[in-house]
Amino acid sequence: MEVGLVARLRASEAWLPALSLVAEIDGEIRGHVCLTRATVAGRPALALGPIGVPPEHKGHGIGAALMHAVLGAADALDEPLVALLGHLDYYPRFGFVPGSTLAVDPGVPDWVSHFQIRTLSAYTPDLAGGFRYAEPFYEE
Repeated sequence: MEVGLVARLRASEAWLPALSLVAEIDGEIRGHVCLTRATVAGRPALALGPIGVPPEHKGHGIGAALMHAVLGAADALDEPLVALLGHLDYYPRFGFVPGSTLAVDPGVPDWVSHFQIRTLSAYTPDLAGGFRYAEPFYEE
């Protein structure tokens, strides 16, 4: 499913090549993360995902390194925030908080419980309202 999503994202206007990163060790790709253009109340924001590390390489810090790198890159590009749907025990270590605490709603009721936001340096509290992923996230 995620391979298809990445292919659709790459073909869309939401794709941001500078925010698509891979972890490579000894010439082998060991992980990938991407941020794509999204909006909050029609204003630019970013969506994280997919992020992936093959099962045999998990537990070695590759995913964490990718997260730190892509968040740092987004911050350096003056992006205001990154949103994701993800595990509530994993992403807070990277500064993610429930979207509801920042008055950002994912627009899909089933997503609210796992919808999280990481603010960046360019964030201002007036960036609130409905969040919208790039269209490929809504395609089946």
